[in-house]
Amino acid sequence: MEEDIESKGGLPLIGDPAPEFEAVTTFGTLRLEDYRGSWLILFSHPADFTPVCTTEFIAFTEIYEELKKRNAELLGLSVDSVSSHIAWVRNIEEKLGIKIPFPIIADLNREVASKYGMIHPGESRTETVRCVFIIDPEGILRAMLYYPLTNGRNMDEILRLLDAMQTSDEHKVATPANWRPGDKVVVPPPNTQEMAEERMKEGYECVDWYLCKKDL
Repeated sequence: MEEDIESKGGLPLIGDPAPEFEAVTTFGTLRLEDYRGSWLILFSHPADFTPVCTTEFIAFTEIYEELKKRNAELLGLSVDSVSSHIAWVRNIEEKLGIKIPFPIIADLNREVASKYGMIHPGESRTETVRCVFIIDPEGILRAMLYYPLTNGRNMDEILRLLDAMQTSDEHKVATPANWRPGDKVVVPPPNTQEMAEERMKEGYECVDWYLCKKDL
C-alpha cells in the first residue's frame, strides 16, 4: 500500500483501502483497525497552540455528539508530541471551558502524515495542512477534503457529506448539489435506451431521462 500511494504522488485515492497505521495518541496507542465497524473522520491540523486550529478543535467538539449519532468517530493528528497535545487540550479546557473528547495522534516522525499525503510542501514543508479523510466501516477511503493553513474548516459540510454518503449507501441513490437530509435524491441513470424510456413513466420528478429525482 505504501508503494502504491508513493506511485500516485503521495496521496491515497477515494475508493482505496485507507492506509493502515499504528500511532501514539492522547488516548494511548491506536490503530486504524480499532475503528473497523464505524465511520472515521481522520483530520490533521498544522500545529498545537495556534489560533485557527484552536477554533477548529472547539468546532469539532461541538459536532462530536452528532457524529456519534451517525456511528462516526473523530481522530485528530499533527506532528506535535503527545506532551504538546496534552498541554494544549488542557489549555483549551482551562481557558475556554471546552473538554476535547477525541484522541489526537502525535505524529512526530510524520509516518501517518506521509501515508495519507498530509504534508504539502507548497504550503509548509514541516506542518500538516488541514486534511479531512472520511473512512467507512469497511476501512475504505470515501472522501477527502483539503484546506490551506490560513482557513478553518466548515463543520456543517463535514456532517452534510457524511449524511449524503450514508444515504447513498443505504438507498443506492446519489445526492444533488447542496443536498440535505429530507431533500429529494437523484435516481441512478438508466443503462439502456429501453430503461430510459421506462424511466419517464415511473413517476419520478424528471428534467429528462438522465436526471430524475425522488423522495425517500
